[in-house]
Amino acid sequence: MSTARTDWEARIGVRSGTAFGGNAPELDPPSQVRVVAGGHQVTLTWEPVAGAIGYQVHVADGPYGPWRPLDHAGRDVLAVPHPPYVDTTGTPDEQRWYAVSSLSDVHVEGPLSRSVAIAPLSQPTGPVTVAVDAGERRGALPRPWRPMIGSEHLSHALSTDTTGGRPVGEELTAALRAAHDELGVTHVRAHAILCDDVGVYREDEDGDPVHDFSGVDRVYDHVRSLGLYPVVEVSFMPHDLAADPTKTVFGYGAIISPPKDWERWHALVRDLTAHLLERYGDEVVEHWSFEVWNEANLEVFWSGTPEEYLRLYDVTVDAIRSVDDRLVVGGPSSAAAGWVEELLAHAERTGTPVDFVSTHTYGSPPLDFRPMLERYGRADTPIWWTEWGVTPTHFNEVSDAVFSGTFLLRGMASAMGRIEALSYWVVSDHFEELGRPPSLLHGGFGLRTVGELRKPRWWALAMLERLGPHRLGCSVTGDGGGSLVEALATAADDGTVTVLAWNLTLDQTKSAGAPELARDVVVEVAGLEPGASYAVVEERVDADHSNVAAAWGSIRREGQDWPDDDQWAALRAADRLEEVDPGRVVVADADGRAVLDTHLPMPAMSLVTLTLGDGHPDPR
Repeated sequence: MSTARTDWEARIGVRSGTAFGGNAPELDPPSQVRVVAGGHQVTLTWEPVAGAIGYQVHVADGPYGPWRPLDHAGRDVLAVPHPPYVDTTGTPDEQRWYAVSSLSDVHVEGPLSRSVAIAPLSQPTGPVTVAVDAGERRGALPRPWRPMIGSEHLSHALSTDTTGGRPVGEELTAALRAAHDELGVTHVRAHAILCDDVGVYREDEDGDPVHDFSGVDRVYDHVRSLGLYPVVEVSFMPHDLAADPTKTVFGYGAIISPPKDWERWHALVRDLTAHLLERYGDEVVEHWSFEVWNEANLEVFWSGTPEEYLRLYDVTVDAIRSVDDRLVVGGPSSAAAGWVEELLAHAERTGTPVDFVSTHTYGSPPLDFRPMLERYGRADTPIWWTEWGVTPTHFNEVSDAVFSGTFLLRGMASAMGRIEALSYWVVSDHFEELGRPPSLLHGGFGLRTVGELRKPRWWALAMLERLGPHRLGCSVTGDGGGSLVEALATAADDGTVTVLAWNLTLDQTKSAGAPELARDVVVEVAGLEPGASYAVVEERVDADHSNVAAAWGSIRREGQDWPDDDQWAALRAADRLEEVDPGRVVVADADGRAVLDTHLPMPAMSLVTLTLGDGHPDPR
């Protein structure tokens, strides 16, 4: 194991300081907590609490405790932003007690609700019904994946090295281009634009600072050539400017120290900002943004104190705004949804601008920071989750699994209408934070593999992007309907109806699959043209379809890390979104209603498209 990885794993959970100020109140618990038992699952719902950014579900083996947070093995933030919550960690016919608390901040949790008791059933009570009304348009479909995606430090896209025989820079570039062209992504966020491999800062023999932005130009010119705009994460510290250059993170030695000279830091950030405006013009004001540091609330990313981070924020914002006060800057870019309250309270005291709030989490849908912003009179401040994913753990096999794709769908659906940007971390397995990829499927963070094969998470975003522009009325009922099985439905201007359904528990102990959680699904579509025929295309991602891990597992030889030429060819042939039961046609009845059946294992996701006409060529 590399030194960087050993250091990371030893320190990743260590905070760089405790919560250090803010106004988050302790909230009452939710009322009317309700539980419904289903096959191998229990679904909880409750009434939302004003001011809550999230809720923590607790479980006990008896009515009086001891209570413990329900651990779905996400390893980061276990709280969820809203009900319902599906628990699949219990044993059929064994009763447990549940209670729910409200969070006004990720660190400020109120008392527990009254407890309720229930046991999961040993069998499903029936199918899940997805009811869609094609005549009920509910406005434009929000697309929170479009504004941003994560990437390894962007100089990596210029690398001429190879990994597994594949060209690093060329393939990372291809992944970023595909995110723009195929997924509609507009911006990319990455670490380390100020690191020494880019060469922005040094001190000469007299100790005077020298700024050189030619490396930055190469990086950002490359990003712009792909049609993407950068989110400029202002990090990390150049060696010659660091108070303690021995404090580092990652295999590439990013320095996490505060500056030794705050005036020189201000000058560097100011001159970089001025240079970007001079080179790229008004687009920097109109499309770019600046984020202050990365996850300073973790010791592994910030060797200073929390108060020193707030000073870094103030000095950095002042440097950027001194160039043009229209420039967009924000933070705290924190881990595990922390320090948002602290930054907002600080900004309220000092008047420091916060143009957007940014934070990160893994393993759960993102919390809802709108109530916190409202408390500070900032209801219009954009919320950007600039990192989000299924796990914060490097080299975790869940990242290559179908489970992670369905997880992505759940988070994106939860974010719609309440979060401006939900940025998946990251686009490609060409990633070297803790060492380069050791094998094809190694549990890397990427949506695409080394070799540019698409993982289930990529297909999840591709399915979302293929949804129509108009959101339709859609309800999901039955055993796990709306909690285990979820769905989105849309219409296109030509009347095409698309339904995206998925089956997922947040319980990562079942990430390899849980046959007992599979569900038969009935899709009912109303509001169609009475008597008309509709061609049905169903595309599927599950253990047996559109699954690169299964494709590689079927041809990989024992001990083999990378494919040979023939295996690469076979994998590329399998790298497609697979259709199931081709050639289906449904006919709408006299009331304009059509019904079709499908089956969703857990995990699985299915995109069903109904197009007017039977899909057969005209015999004339």
